[in-house]
Amino acid sequence: MQPFSYAKVFSEETAIATIDQDKTAAFIAGGTDLLGLMKDGVQVANTLIDINSLPLADIEFKTHGIRIGAICRLSDVAFNSQVQKCYPVISQALLQSASPQLRNMATVGGNLLQRVRCGYFRDPVFPCNKRTPGRGCAAIIGYNRMHAIFGASEHCIAVHPSDLAVVLTALDAIICVQGVEKTRRISIHDFYLLPGETPQTETLLQPGELIVAIEIPDFAYQSHYLKVRDRASYEFALVSVAIALETEQNIIKSARIAFGGVAPKPWRAWEVEEFIQGKAINTATFTAAAELAIKQAKPQTHNEFKIELVKRALIRGLSTSCGV
Repeated sequence: MQPFSYAKVFSEETAIATIDQDKTAAFIAGGTDLLGLMKDGVQVANTLIDINSLPLADIEFKTHGIRIGAICRLSDVAFNSQVQKCYPVISQALLQSASPQLRNMATVGGNLLQRVRCGYFRDPVFPCNKRTPGRGCAAIIGYNRMHAIFGASEHCIAVHPSDLAVVLTALDAIICVQGVEKTRRISIHDFYLLPGETPQTETLLQPGELIVAIEIPDFAYQSHYLKVRDRASYEFALVSVAIALETEQNIIKSARIAFGGVAPKPWRAWEVEEFIQGKAINTATFTAAAELAIKQAKPQTHNEFKIELVKRALIRGLSTSCGV
């Protein structure tokens, strides 16, 4: 690990001004991802700006939703009684993330900005367009069992690792960002970018901008988060699905569905949502929805099994959400 300086700040303005003056600096709160990247030589930061003293750790319930501060610890959000009551899908996703020790340190903002877990990205020995644009993607010709079946490009096939981001995508969350001159409210659907020809650019976040909060609209849905992984804990998703449904008299009135572990960003299943709206709650509806969900899938050499996992995860998630 290269040497770095450390600065503790006590206001958003100071934090942003400090990083604006030093383009090699980085914000740090929990540090559960950043420090690993620095140790591996994947990311360099000459100065770490500690934002743990900023007033961004509140969970506020408002008339039309909830606002979660960016430096709230994952465990605090997961075990918040109001979150468990009103947004159980958030708690479910967080409690399936990382380990208890990491959840006690990791923050909401940091979790949304964690980098991909592609082994080729995390090891500087291998070429990676995300790490060094133009060098190529080792995963395309390498072992790509964990990689994308949706939304990838010839330049990158890594998947986004966050469980929380999948749920927030299903819930139409807004990312609140503070910069030097302005505050922005960005839909999570726009916040994450597909790799295309520029896989090194993962979000709309500009240099020096700081995530300050996540806003989630109020909803009265039956929700569920299902995560399929190689082991029961401390493991990233092979496939996951976040589901929020509104039902009435055995009919699905509306649906919000997002997949994780299958694309470079949380993958919203817009066509599936439209298809099942107004449909009866039964096995035939769920099966047809599952077939539609994998229609655009383009598997890699070692991950064709994810197609069947997507189908089964969706059927099981819909069944659980509907209580059938």
